[in-house]
Amino acid sequence: MAVPVFLFVYRDLKIVAFCLSLRLPFITFVRNRIFSVMPYFSIIVPVYNRPGEVNDLLKSLSQQTCKDFEIILVEDGSTVRCADAVARYESLVDVHYYYKDNEGRSIARNYGMERASGRYFIFFDSDCVIPERYFEVLGEALRQRYTDCFGGPDAAHDSFSDVQKAINYSMTSFLTTGGIRGGKVQLEKFTPRTFNMGFSREVYERVGGFREMFSEDIDMSTRIRQAGFSISLIRDAFVYHKRRISMKLFFRQIYIFGMSRISLYLLYPDTLKLVHWFPACFVVGSLAMIVASFFWWPAILPLAVYLLAVFVVSWCVNKRLKIATLSVVASVIQLGGYGLGFLKAFFLKVILGRGRDEAEEVRLRKGK
Repeated sequence: MAVPVFLFVYRDLKIVAFCLSLRLPFITFVRNRIFSVMPYFSIIVPVYNRPGEVNDLLKSLSQQTCKDFEIILVEDGSTVRCADAVARYESLVDVHYYYKDNEGRSIARNYGMERASGRYFIFFDSDCVIPERYFEVLGEALRQRYTDCFGGPDAAHDSFSDVQKAINYSMTSFLTTGGIRGGKVQLEKFTPRTFNMGFSREVYERVGGFREMFSEDIDMSTRIRQAGFSISLIRDAFVYHKRRISMKLFFRQIYIFGMSRISLYLLYPDTLKLVHWFPACFVVGSLAMIVASFFWWPAILPLAVYLLAVFVVSWCVNKRLKIATLSVVASVIQLGGYGLGFLKAFFLKVILGRGRDEAEEVRLRKGK
């Protein structure tokens, strides 16, 4: 007896529907591309003259175990574009590339959000490498305990240079930053940062975009919290963050971070905590101990003991003497640079009453 044709068609349609329902990376990617299904996540990345970093970022995103995302890459007036890197991976991930005049990272991120189609926006810096299970872990975390906004910690990849590993240690160690960037022990309430941060479309529609200013991610997180949205740390959704490739560039970046803390204080006075004063105290205290040691040598011992602790802990964590030594240098730069920027801004903007210089903040951030 002949089998009606519609039964075969029905069977095939069920198979197709089943395949499209699977969350396998390739099937999800093909489903979104062919059937114009809106992805759940929109990844937004501003970039300026970083084609090598973008290549590494896109490579890591192409290897995700969950690909229910689109990538919005906004080239913010670069003179060295990353179009070749985008072309290399556009058949493997859903990537949308935009070029615009240089106006700063915040405006570039807002430009990306305006063009995003996902329900949840994710922000990475261009110098990040994303672990292959990142979106699988994030998706499961949001299903189990949904949060309107989240942030995750950062770590150093094995492929990073010794300098990058030392800088990463100085930025994540409890001894230097008090664990405020996602550490297991924290001296301050966790605040998401844009190297690894996300929030829902509803947050964007109610709170708005980023402001072009120092520490725009902390400002954004503060406004999200003040609007009544939930904010969580998802510790397992971490990224590998390259940061700066030289101590000189690291100093400039961290010096601006110190200045930005005072800008945030002027906007939100209750956000300045005791932990933020530590780098300034380190600068003043270190100078006092060094001067005093010329008259009484034991005066230098507290500083020596502290730096020895930084060295020992880094050695235990990184298992290499060179990285431990570089970690001491990076930690001095991190605390000294932040402290100097903090003290300068506090003197000019608070003591002298000059307030925020928004034009200066935009100038220092453009083209970086």
